Amino acid sequence: MSATTEATADTQTTSGARAGGDASIPRERQRAARRWLNELAADARPQVRLAVIGGMAAAIAMIVQLGLTAWLAAQVITDHVPMETAFPIVGGILLAIALRGGFQILRDNAAAASSRIIRQRVRQDLLRRWQSLGPVGLSRTSAATLASEWLEQVEALHGYFARFLPQMVLSVLVPLLILLVVLSMDGIAAGFLLLSAPLIPLFMALVGMGAEHLNRQHFETLGRLSAHFLDRLRGLTTLQLFGQTEKATHEVAEVSDRYRRVNMKTLRIAFLSSAVLEFFSSVAIAVIAMYIGFGLLGYIDFGGAAELTLFTGLFILLLAPEFFQPLRQLSQHYHDRASALGAADSLLQRLNAQEGVAPKPVRPSQSQPVAAAGIRLDHVSLAFPDRPPLFRNLSLTLDAGSVIGLEGPSGSGKSTLLHLIAGFVEPDAGDVRVFDEAPGARPFGWLGQSPFLMTGSWADNLRIVAPKADDSALLDALNRAGLRPLVDDHPQGLNAPVSEGGAGLSGGQRRRLALARIFLADYPLVILDEPTAGLDEESEAEVIDALKTLAQDGRTLVMASHHPALLAMADRVIRVEKGGVADA
Repeated sequence: MSATTEATADTQTTSGARAGGDASIPRERQRAARRWLNELAADARPQVRLAVIGGMAAAIAMIVQLGLTAWLAAQVITDHVPMETAFPIVGGILLAIALRGGFQILRDNAAAASSRIIRQRVRQDLLRRWQSLGPVGLSRTSAATLASEWLEQVEALHGYFARFLPQMVLSVLVPLLILLVVLSMDGIAAGFLLLSAPLIPLFMALVGMGAEHLNRQHFETLGRLSAHFLDRLRGLTTLQLFGQTEKATHEVAEVSDRYRRVNMKTLRIAFLSSAVLEFFSSVAIAVIAMYIGFGLLGYIDFGGAAELTLFTGLFILLLAPEFFQPLRQLSQHYHDRASALGAADSLLQRLNAQEGVAPKPVRPSQSQPVAAAGIRLDHVSLAFPDRPPLFRNLSLTLDAGSVIGLEGPSGSGKSTLLHLIAGFVEPDAGDVRVFDEAPGARPFGWLGQSPFLMTGSWADNLRIVAPKADDSALLDALNRAGLRPLVDDHPQGLNAPVSEGGAGLSGGQRRRLALARIFLADYPLVILDEPTAGLDEESEAEVIDALKTLAQDGRTLVMASHHPALLAMADRVIRVEKGGVADA
C-alpha cells in the first residue's frame, strides 16, 4: 500500500517482549529462536556447504604444508641434505600456502554470501510484517526500536551464518582429519588429542548458557535506549522551553550506563569462553610436547614412542595447535551465536506479533474503474482488547466522489472508522469494500495531525509519492496547496532545505506540504484525520482553502473533524457515537 502515512507514535516500547513470571517462557523462546535460525539456514544451504568445502580444502592444504615443513627440517637436520636439493620441497610448501589462502578466501566469500541471502530474507519478512501490522499495529512502537530491529538486530545474524555455522561443521571435520593423520603416526599422541577435545565444547556450552540471556538483555536495552534517546531528541525544543534539558541529559546518561553494564557483562562472558578454551588446549599441547620430547630422548619406550623420528615428532607437534585451531575459532564465534539467538528472540517477537490488520492484497491493474462504487461497510463489528465493543453490526455506504465529514465526541470511533476504510484495522466481523475492492488495494492519500517530512528539499519531500514528477508538476501541486509564494520567495526554490519533521515550517505549512503530495499523486481517495487540529486561525484558514480546492477535483474525501468550517464543506456529515453512525 502506497498511502502517505503521516503519523507515528513516540511511545517507548521495546521489541523484545518480557517473559513474565513463567520460567518456562524463556526456554520456549530459546527453542523457537533456534528453530527459526535453522529454518533460515535452509535458504542458504548451498553457500554454507561451499564454505565448508572451502574450509576442508584449506585444512588439507595446511596439513600438506606442515608435513612438507617437518620433512624439510628432518632432511636438513638429520640427513644433512644440502639446501639446494630441498628447493622442490620449499616450492611445495609455498604452493600449499597459496592454495590454503585461496581456499580460505573461497570459504569466507561463500559464508558471507549465505549471510547476505539470509539477512535480505529477514528484512523482507520484517517489511511484510510492518506492512501487515500497519500504522495502528506499530503505533506503540518507537521508530528508534524499529530502526534497531532493521539495523543492529538483523546485522547480528551475520556472524552466526557467516562465521559460526560453517565453523561449527569445520570444528568437527578438521580435527577428525588431523586426528586420523596423527593416529597413523602415533596412537598415544592421538589419544591425548581425543581425550582433551570433548572438554572444550563442554565448558564452552556451560559458559554460553549465560551469554544467550545477556544478549537478549543487550538487544532489549539497546532498543529501549534508542527509543528513549529519539524521544528526547524530538522533544528537545519543549525540554529547553521548560528548563528540563539537564534532567533529560541525566536520564539519557542513566540509560546509556545500563546499556554499558549489559555490554560489559556480555564481553566478559565472551572472554571467559576463550580463556577456557586456551587453558585446555595449552595443557593438551604441553602434554603432547612432553610425550614427544621424552620419546625422542628415549625415556619412553611404550606405544609408538620408540618409533618416533624427528619428522613424525615435529609433524605431530605442528599439527597439535592446528587440531585445536578450529575449536579456537568456534570459541571466538560462539559469541556470534549468542548474539544471533538474542537478536532472533527479539525479531521473532516482532514477526510473530499479533496482526491488527488484514494483509494487503495485490494491487489490481490501474485500468480497472476506480469510481465504479463508493465505500461500503457491511455489518462490521470491532472491539479492542480490554475495552467494550466500539462498533456492533455497523453498515454504512459512502458515495464515490463525495466529501464526507465525520463528527462525534472524542473516543467515539471516528479515527477507527477511518482506519477501517484505510485498511489499517481489520474488523472482527463484517466486510469493508473501497471502490469494490479490499481496503488498501489502491493507493490513497492520508493526512493526519503530524505530517511525515524527511530531511531533504521541498522537491525530495514531494517526490516521495511521485519520483518521476518534473519541476513544473511539483510547482503546480504547491500552487494548488497555497505554498507556491513561499517557494518562489526562497532563493533555492524547490531545492530549499526541509528538516526532519518540518522544523522551521509552521504547522499549517507542514500540513499543506503534505496536501501538495496528495495533489501531485492524484489519489482517488483522501482520508483526513483532524487535519486542522492544533493550528491557529490563520493556518486553519489556509489548510481549509487547500482542502476546498482538493474537494473540487472530484475525489472522495473522508475526514474526521470537530471544525465547523470543515464540516460545512462536506456533502454529507455523519455522527459517530455509541457504537453506531447516523446522519447529522
